[in-house]
Amino acid sequence: MKLRRTTSPLPLTRPVGPSLVPTQGGLARAHTALRSSRMGLLALALLIGAGAGGAAIAFRWLIKVFTLALTGHADYAGLGHVANPNVPALGIWFVVLAPVVAGLLYGPLVQFFAREARGHGVPEVMFAVARQGGRIKPQVAAVKALASALCIGGGGSVGREGPIVQIGAALGSTFGRVLRVPEARMKVLVACGAAGGIAATFNAPLAGVFFAMELILGDFAAQSFGMVVVASVTASVIGRAAFGNTAFLPLPTFNVDNLTQYVLFAVLGVVAGGVGVGFTRILYLIEDLCDAVWRGPEWLRPAIGGFALGGLLLLLPEMYGVGYPVLGKGITGAYTIGFLLLLLVGKMVATSLTIGIGGSGGVFAPSLFIGAMLGSAYGQVLHMIAPNVAGSPSVYALIGMGAVFAGSAKAPITAVIILFELTGEYTIILPMMVAIVMASATSHLLARDSIYTFKLRRRGVDISISPEAEQLAAMTVAEIMEPIGPCLRESARLRDAADLLSRSPHGQMPVLDSQGRYRGIATVRAAADTLADGEHNLATVSSVVELPDAVKVSDNITDALHALELSPGVVPVLDASGANLVGWLSHQRVLTLLHGAPDDLLRAAAATT
Repeated sequence: MKLRRTTSPLPLTRPVGPSLVPTQGGLARAHTALRSSRMGLLALALLIGAGAGGAAIAFRWLIKVFTLALTGHADYAGLGHVANPNVPALGIWFVVLAPVVAGLLYGPLVQFFAREARGHGVPEVMFAVARQGGRIKPQVAAVKALASALCIGGGGSVGREGPIVQIGAALGSTFGRVLRVPEARMKVLVACGAAGGIAATFNAPLAGVFFAMELILGDFAAQSFGMVVVASVTASVIGRAAFGNTAFLPLPTFNVDNLTQYVLFAVLGVVAGGVGVGFTRILYLIEDLCDAVWRGPEWLRPAIGGFALGGLLLLLPEMYGVGYPVLGKGITGAYTIGFLLLLLVGKMVATSLTIGIGGSGGVFAPSLFIGAMLGSAYGQVLHMIAPNVAGSPSVYALIGMGAVFAGSAKAPITAVIILFELTGEYTIILPMMVAIVMASATSHLLARDSIYTFKLRRRGVDISISPEAEQLAAMTVAEIMEPIGPCLRESARLRDAADLLSRSPHGQMPVLDSQGRYRGIATVRAAADTLADGEHNLATVSSVVELPDAVKVSDNITDALHALELSPGVVPVLDASGANLVGWLSHQRVLTLLHGAPDDLLRAAAATT
């Protein structure tokens, strides 16, 4: 029978999910589309990108306002020892009070409204994506913007990329929570917000994408990548409308005239990788020192700690705020080698102290600053030794920026892309790649964690493994071991015991002596081999007893896996004294738990305890 194609009109309504009632009409369908369709995700990416772009503009405006209010200048870092025209009576001593005043304002704000806003921000976003399904409190965006702007405006020697990443991520999470999107989409929206913030702040849409994918999501899934690109481009367009379309760090065109320079770039990469790891260690060392010294309320900590930061700024005013004017001068060779090294060490200390006293700001810009000072000093030394071979010192400064960031953040792709976009100079790519590869390799040899993940590991969180695997690794053998079952006496006849062994679940049974003490195990294979010749009919179980490697009830699963790997059967589990058998650890049990959901893990553990 031939089927005819009908031309009946489409229905005006479509079935909706069980959570929506038909009377909700078009609004309900739109809500469902935003939550579940690909076009809905695209629309959300556009909205979040636009929001992140607007937030970046507002954040930079806030920094400028607070810097003007507290210093009398739009950017104090590159001015040297000059007074605040608003309070001329204080002279240069006003820099001691600026961090204190700012701390009095943002300290209570962070403590009482959003403690996640303390610190550099990116680890908190990484934790939210890895362990909280991308859920970030809505108030974090506003608190982070105000606190970080006050901190930077008041002299905090931190960057603005960490705050804008957290602000954009909180914006994306808020959209997702309002619409109740699934967890997988929530994470994508958080990454969209983070990428948009970076793109708008630095006029670097590609860098925003790779920062979000490499550091926040940790993968490059095709759908996620597309949505993050949309958000990043949208934010960048908005940022360019406000800040212009010029490279963040203009650089004259240069060429590599001598292939020997690539060797010099590689050496700089090795040194920069070590410096990046050193920056990470100093940051958390000073933070630990501040934690050990401080005994007062946390809301007051930034203000009191501000006196120490202010004293450092009095000695080295170039550390005030983000420090981009100083960064630019360092790249162009305005400072001597000795002063460049002083600025390098000073930035490490100033940034670490700002974070340690409870400040709010990023570590990305400080790592660029440190790298620029290192590279500029390195380039000047080479230029003194071999001017015809070394080339321009400013090139080494720019390469040092990317290499130190790669060494501290362990994000080589982001480092290459962001330095290309910050400079707008393609010819820097090959030297940059050489140095960054060497910096990353050196960093991985010296330290396991990046400057971001080290903060999380100190809390006991390893985002490189899944929550299920982390939960399993924390379990002990006692929680998943199987019961012993029937036991054999070593004096029993082997022929009688063979029947019991053949019916045992694992083909082996524990053997006890006359006093009930554990002697070892008997296996069905050993019993069969012994009885096969017909000459051991009167043999006892003691003739086939084996004493295999065992684990204790207090061992964790990770430690017990080695013994399980070497054993062809189940592994005996002994009590804490190591004398008595209390259970079995089997391959099947561990595999079941490895492939189970978290609830299954808990139920399985409860069933055996």
